Order: sequence, then C-alpha cells, then structure tokens
Amino acid sequence: MGIVAGLDSSPDFTRIVVCDTDTGAVLRQGYAPHPVEGRPSDVDPQAWLLSLGEAAGGGLLEGVQAIGVSAQQNALVPLDAQGATVRPAMAGGDKRAQVAAADLVDALGGREAWAQAVGCVPQAGQPVTKLRWLARTEPEHAARTAVLLQAHDWLVWQLLGRPVRRTTDRGGASGTGYWSAATGGYRPDLVELALGHQAILPEVIGPSDAAGTTPEGLLISAGTGETMAAAFGLGIGVGDAVVSLGASGSVMAVHPEPLLDNTGMITSLADATGMHLPVVTTLNAVRALRGTAELLGLPDLESLSDLAMKSTPGAHGLVLLPYLEGERTPNLPHTAGTLAGLRRESMKPEHLARAAFEGMLCGLGDALDVLRGRGVEVRRIFLLGAAAELPAVQAAAPSLFGAQVVVPQPADYAAIGAARQAAWALGVSQGTLDPRTPPPWQGAAAQVLEPGEELAVGQAVRQQYVSVREQTHPGAFRS
Repeated sequence: MGIVAGLDSSPDFTRIVVCDTDTGAVLRQGYAPHPVEGRPSDVDPQAWLLSLGEAAGGGLLEGVQAIGVSAQQNALVPLDAQGATVRPAMAGGDKRAQVAAADLVDALGGREAWAQAVGCVPQAGQPVTKLRWLARTEPEHAARTAVLLQAHDWLVWQLLGRPVRRTTDRGGASGTGYWSAATGGYRPDLVELALGHQAILPEVIGPSDAAGTTPEGLLISAGTGETMAAAFGLGIGVGDAVVSLGASGSVMAVHPEPLLDNTGMITSLADATGMHLPVVTTLNAVRALRGTAELLGLPDLESLSDLAMKSTPGAHGLVLLPYLEGERTPNLPHTAGTLAGLRRESMKPEHLARAAFEGMLCGLGDALDVLRGRGVEVRRIFLLGAAAELPAVQAAAPSLFGAQVVVPQPADYAAIGAARQAAWALGVSQGTLDPRTPPPWQGAAAQVLEPGEELAVGQAVRQQYVSVREQTHPGAFRS
C-alpha cells in the first residue's frame, strides 16, 4: 500500500488530504487559512505557500510518495524574466476587469470569434482579461511580465524547487482564455492582443504525467484547477452532470468532445482526465432564495425551506424568474426578476417560498438544457453546495431536472481529486497504471434521489416556468 497527498489551495485556505493509493480512503488531513483578510483581488502568492506549510505541519506528509495540487482558478501570477513576481497575483472574479473583458470581445470581432478561437467568451475573472486590464492600467508591470502562470502552476513550480521547466495541465489551461480545448494548443496571438507582447507560457502536460520530482524525491503530478479536481474527486464520468448551488449557479458535464458555442453560453473547459467539461453558468441561484427569505422576514434558508414545503408543486401558479442580478443564461444582462401568476389564492408566503425554490431550480434546468441541446448525455446529476441539503431542494430537484439526483456527503473533493491525480501519476511512473485509465477509487458517499412518480408533475411545473419565460423574454434562448 502506498500513500499520496492532494492539496487544494482555495481562495481562503489550504486543505491537504493524505490518501491510500489503491482505494482513495482518506487517512489524515490538514487545514490552514491563508494569512490574508477576506478575499482581496491582489494576493502575494507567498501567502499560499505559508498556509501550505502550516497545513502540512505535524508530519502530515510523512511517508507520502506523490503530491497533486489543486488551486483556485483564474488567479494569474505574472513573473519577470528572472522568475520574480512582477506584482501580487490577480485573484478571484476581479470586477476591475469588466471593461477590459468587453474591450477584448470587441478587439477580436465579437463573442462568436472568441467562442471559435478558445471555446469561451472573455469574462472579468479570466487570465486573458486580467492581462488586458494590466496592460491598460499598470503598463510598467505589463512591460516587465515575461512568464504567465496560474495558481496551481506556480505552486507546482515552487514545490519542485523553481526549475527551468514550467508546466500546467489541460484543465487549468482551458480556463485562461488563450488555450483552446478543441485544438489542444495555445493562442499566443491572444496573449499579445491582451498584454501587448508575447510571454512564456507553461508546457501543457498530460493528465497522468508527472510535472517532476522534488529534490527530496517526491513525485509531483500535473496539478489542475479546483473545478476539474473536484469533478475528478467526485468520480464523475460521461452521463454525469454537476449542478453547483452557490450565490450564482453552474452546470457542468463530462463530454468526450469539446463544445464550441457561438452564443457564448457554454464555456468549453477540459477536465483532469483527457475528456471535456462544458460549463454553463447562471448568475442567480441561492441569492434568489436569500432575497426571498429577506422579503418574507425569515432568518435563514432552513426556515424558507420549511415554509416552501407547506405549499405544493407549482406554487399555486406562482412563477419566479429569478433574474435578480440580470442573467447570463439566457443572456439578459440588464433584466430584472419577474413574479408571475399572482392570484388571490396564490398570494401566501408559502407559495412565494415554493416559487423561489422552483424558480432557482428551473433556471438551472435551463442551463442543463443548453448542454442537453448540444448532445450532452445527462443520466444523473450531482447536486453540490450547502443548499443541496435543504428539504425543499431535494423534494423538487429530481422531477424538475428529469434525472436521478445524487447529493454527495460534504468532503474535500478538490483535494481528493488532486490526490487521485497524484496516485495516477505515481502508478504510471511505476508501471502499475495505464496512462489512459485513472485509479478506480471509491466514489463519493451520497444520498440518491429518484424522480419516480413525481416526474410528470415536475415536468408540468417546468413547462409553466418556460411558458412565463417565453412570454416575458421571447426568444431569449435563440442564438
């Protein structure tokens, strides 16, 4: 039996799990917050190393043979020609770059041109957009920038002792806005379009390749972004989708082919196994629930869920289009939410509570349908986020989504995915694993919910929602 470690450097903390290479069983774990307050847009990458060292304290990594690294996506680390950071890493969504995103879209000739080039349309958080912001706002820093790394690339490079060779993986590269999952290659011209000059980009290595070996003889795998690592840790494959319930929502699925989408609704990412991970994002998920709870004077989402369960499917005809922040899917950036179907008998708190849950889930159902409409197979749906535990979500989701819903037990899936990648690279290096087939670790412990006899009712509720959406925003989903 061997042991491997996976470390996940999220925006707020570092989590490390040490796992059995054969089964994936978590043997020990460590945790440390980053030594920075809140979630600043600019972060000294040394903070990630400090919390990594603290999380690994107490001999946590003793006996470990390989390490995988997962890290927050979109955190851009600009280096100069000597490998020093030019400025703090640009992390997170970074709303400063919104104007730069629109600027870049126009510079290449529109959304369709970007979708064709790299499978996604620039958003404020993406590295390519941050480069444009840097060139426009901090031209002296842009001029000194010679090498571009993301968070997991930088951490792998540090663990290896800062070698000449710098690497990344397909998953991380696919989120940059200057690497195409469809062609498997960089677009240096887009780096130049954004930054104003060329820069050195890390070598993209295969899913089971090792990035190198530390001076102490520890194998380091390719690493990947948090989204890809979590998908790998969950063990999802073709036929599976993941619906994440945050303030905003996202739907992603494993697919054998890259999906180019001229409307820009699909972001065509690569996963950590050699497959593809198309993602569709909504701007409104749990924020619609929180807004409704505040409107009804309820203290928390559990109370809103309890109230919603006193209503019935369809909420007595009430339909909430939850576009409180505008919406990205469908592309209605300047719209507002809509409450339709008001009748005397429907004007009760429990019906509004139910409509909020149904509206949120139907909005995510629209995102699922974007993928289904492009031939993505969805047989089961993993539901993630704290709101997935709410009874009102669990009661409505299977029938509204029209598929089996799996609610995994809370766990550090990104760190587990990073460890699984380390076990894969280790096995390949030892000749015990196929480079095309990851280790078959035990899947996530989960609650499984079936649509069952409620399917017809759920589909009727969904149709009620679609009718209101079409009346209010006709043709919103036509490209």
